[in-house]
Amino acid sequence: MDQVSRRRSLQTVFSNTPLTALDPIPRAMITGVTSDSRSVRRGFAFVAIKGESSDGYDYIPSAVVNGARVIFSDRPKPVGLKIPYIRLEDELHFALAYLAASFQGFPARKMRMIGVTGTDGKTSTSLLIHHLLIQAGIAAGIISTVSAQIGDEALDTGFHVTTPDSPDIQAYLAEMVAAGMTHCVLETTSHGLAQGRVVACDYDLAVVTNITHEHLDYHGTYENYLRTKGKLFEMLSETPRKGIGNPRLAILNKDDRSYSTLKRLSPTGFLTYSRLNEAHFWADDITSTPDALSYTLHVGEKQMTVRCPIAGIYNVSNTLAALAAVSALGVGLEEAVRALESFGGIPGRMQRIDCGQEFTAIVDFAHTPNALENALVTARAMTKGRVIAVFGSAGLRDREKRRMMPAVSVRHADITILTAEDPRTESIEDILADMAQAAAEAGGVEGKDFFRVADRGDALRKAVSIAQPDDLIISCGKGHEQSMCFGSKEYDWDDRTAMRAALCEHLGKTDAEMPWLPTSSARKPD
Repeated sequence: MDQVSRRRSLQTVFSNTPLTALDPIPRAMITGVTSDSRSVRRGFAFVAIKGESSDGYDYIPSAVVNGARVIFSDRPKPVGLKIPYIRLEDELHFALAYLAASFQGFPARKMRMIGVTGTDGKTSTSLLIHHLLIQAGIAAGIISTVSAQIGDEALDTGFHVTTPDSPDIQAYLAEMVAAGMTHCVLETTSHGLAQGRVVACDYDLAVVTNITHEHLDYHGTYENYLRTKGKLFEMLSETPRKGIGNPRLAILNKDDRSYSTLKRLSPTGFLTYSRLNEAHFWADDITSTPDALSYTLHVGEKQMTVRCPIAGIYNVSNTLAALAAVSALGVGLEEAVRALESFGGIPGRMQRIDCGQEFTAIVDFAHTPNALENALVTARAMTKGRVIAVFGSAGLRDREKRRMMPAVSVRHADITILTAEDPRTESIEDILADMAQAAAEAGGVEGKDFFRVADRGDALRKAVSIAQPDDLIISCGKGHEQSMCFGSKEYDWDDRTAMRAALCEHLGKTDAEMPWLPTSSARKPD
């Protein structure tokens, strides 16, 4: 996003950080901070970071052409460079985050910051917390993988983002402060934590949903993944003193295998929640229907009935986490419970697509083995007929996951259709071969229980063509996302639009058009 238009003294910006420079800081004014040479504008400071696929050091000439005023790096100055060049002792992602925060005036120190992490349920829990704060009359913003919400303004956070880059986060936070926000909910991913994007976000509350199998292509092992997630809870103790106080509180899932580790990493203050055991916030008498869930909430000696118009028993945990979080922030429990009844749902999460067909069609974001199992169990309870699952597994990502998910689907769905999901530079045929082998090993029979359809639009068409009255089709893995990656190019793709198009074709309607992908046999639209 564009940074808030302002000019700052570089010496002042730098002096307010904990960074160590090996070169003098020049007397200069800067107008922004970035590590993307394409985002550089006249007067920007450019931080030349070496990434996974490119090296910012190689793009210093481009940054200069685009108007960079100063370069930060950890390597020797390039020969012939005419603008100030500052070498740092610090890790550059850490430096970028602090420079961006200082440039924006450390906006996180002026708000109550709520971080939400986990493998599954982060977005849902973040949106639930935001909804409960707003309903309580609290001026709260949110930065999630769906969008950034600042007052009445919703800003798209991109195609395949997790946590945005640190300059974008700090710019969003600065806008929130300028708009009078007092609280911010920040969905915090493992990549955001590992890459220092959330440094200087000064968290007051840290919430975890669960930590299951995901991103092991990046983190290597579950233990490393858990350790990275744990940084959010360790960061609570690093938050500087704020005028509005420092609760430094953790909200922990007592049902999850991460509990003992995160409890050890958290400061002394923490609250627990559970749908299986007694905790600070726990549930029993759970009822889950296709359109809502309800349960009895226990908080100490208090008991009350909770109702929320979202499907999925797993959302009991998400609502418990949200209730614990807002209660810790001073929202009355009874008020929060009432506010859950008006929650409007989550884009791309168990979202029904209805074009008048005689069966149920749903789009969900489930893209991990745990989330897929939860989604299929929920789907099974929503229909008297068959469950038809459509999903893929991303290329250049965790290979173990692409074998686990077909096995989950063979167990819980009647028919599985394996298809594309961001193959990137991997062969879609190779990905589907891996998935088909796993489905067969789990007891599936290709051509009967499971199918391979490389084009996702055709996969949805096949699901619709075989669906009978009372069946349920669930397309998983894309949810709210707006694109799909083939090679290095993002193609416009929205599963909700595609499902609607497949249904309209089946019904002879012309209300929606199927998005085009490189796997399509149809001619590419002009």
